[in-house]
Amino acid sequence: MRSGTVRDACQTAAVLETSARLLRLLSLLQSRRDWTGPELAERLDVTARTVRRDVERLRALGYPVHATPGTAGGYRLGAGAALPPLLLDDDEAIAVALCLRTGAGGSVEGIEETSLRALAKLEQVLPSRLRRRAQAMEAVAVVRPASQPGAVAQEVLTAIGAACRDHERLRFDYRAHGGTASRRTVEPHSLVHHGRRWYLLAWDTDRQDWRTFRVDRMDPRSPTGPRFAPRRPPADAASYVARGVTSRAYRHQAVVVVHAPAEAVAEYAGYATVESTGPDSCVLRTGSESLDALAVYIGMLGVDFEVREPPELAERLRVVADRLARAAGAPR
Repeated sequence: MRSGTVRDACQTAAVLETSARLLRLLSLLQSRRDWTGPELAERLDVTARTVRRDVERLRALGYPVHATPGTAGGYRLGAGAALPPLLLDDDEAIAVALCLRTGAGGSVEGIEETSLRALAKLEQVLPSRLRRRAQAMEAVAVVRPASQPGAVAQEVLTAIGAACRDHERLRFDYRAHGGTASRRTVEPHSLVHHGRRWYLLAWDTDRQDWRTFRVDRMDPRSPTGPRFAPRRPPADAASYVARGVTSRAYRHQAVVVVHAPAEAVAEYAGYATVESTGPDSCVLRTGSESLDALAVYIGMLGVDFEVREPPELAERLRVVADRLARAAGAPR
């Protein structure tokens, strides 16, 4: 009787260990596109043969795990006929909940109701400690209404994101800032969300240079392709796009030396870019369609500055200063 009890306990422990390992394997497969057999074996602290057996168990449960032949024994979790359960750790679950809340009123058209339905399902299965964390963040987070200018259709964003991921050339019709229409062919690199708009950083094959495109002005064409070897962008994608949309996209571009630490200026600089030149100085680059708007914006920083370019901005500063002085001295 005692030996049977010990045997049952050992079998139960083995089943639990296998189940836990399967969950860990599934989590690894969901976290990255491709894995080699030795990599999975090292992560799970098992042999390559055990990995193969566990992969077969996942397939029996309905998970489409694809294997590539060879000594490395590559594995990839594919798309099946139905969406399998996803494994999320605590931080991932909170991040998904916050993103869904943002999606309910963000810059992507057509996903508001879908985001709320997905959020309700996620919160229903969250442990109480995570549900409280998510609800605490949602209680203080303010989301802009989805009907904002420059909102992007979900299918457009998805199509561009897929082309970036799969390294496939993208063709699209594009409307420039002045309304000029053109047909573009690019090698897409990254989607960047900046200043409440979506931008695509891509290598323009016709102009043989990097370009930034506003996604709400793009009309992608199908099919995509052919595939291309990814290029190295001239800088970090987010920084490159930020520089482009804060200066090159506007009629007037300004370069201003600000007599204050870069950290203090960046806190209030909005869409501008700030580069430190010393402990108490920095260079601010920004742009606008109006010189008056630039003058007021720079003056609102509340610190001393010098205009490096354009020269006509200095004259507009004098005009705006005179106007403000007259308003300040006028009787009620």
